[in-house]
Amino acid sequence: MEDLLKLDKQLCFSVYVLHREIMQAYRPILNEIGLTYPQYITMMALWEKDDLTVNQLGEILQLDNGTLTPLLKRLESKSYLSRTRSKDDERVVKIQLTEKGHQLKEKASCVPMQILESLQLSPEDMQQLKSLSDKVINKISQ
Repeated sequence: MEDLLKLDKQLCFSVYVLHREIMQAYRPILNEIGLTYPQYITMMALWEKDDLTVNQLGEILQLDNGTLTPLLKRLESKSYLSRTRSKDDERVVKIQLTEKGHQLKEKASCVPMQILESLQLSPEDMQQLKSLSDKVINKISQ
């Protein structure tokens, strides 16, 4: 009988190692544009849809306010975004990209292709991996 508790049989271990390897691939590429991975995904979300509230951004990134607030403060200190309280409700904080934040998108445009090269994946392999990952996430989230 096959031992199902062997490490090389575990999906969780494979995903854990893959996550580590992907993050290692991103680190030097993102260092070139002065961002950490959490900052990068935050900027990507804002490039896609600017003028969000902190809560809306947290939902998109699946991050809680305790994680997101210090991250936004660092991006604000780099002049990539501004945070302002809503005039209608002081509890609501709106986030807007600055001109410098919009310009960073051009510098970051090379990141996806550099990641493909670093991971030695074809665009088709990357899409297949992403599709399977999305499928699992969607089933878990239901």
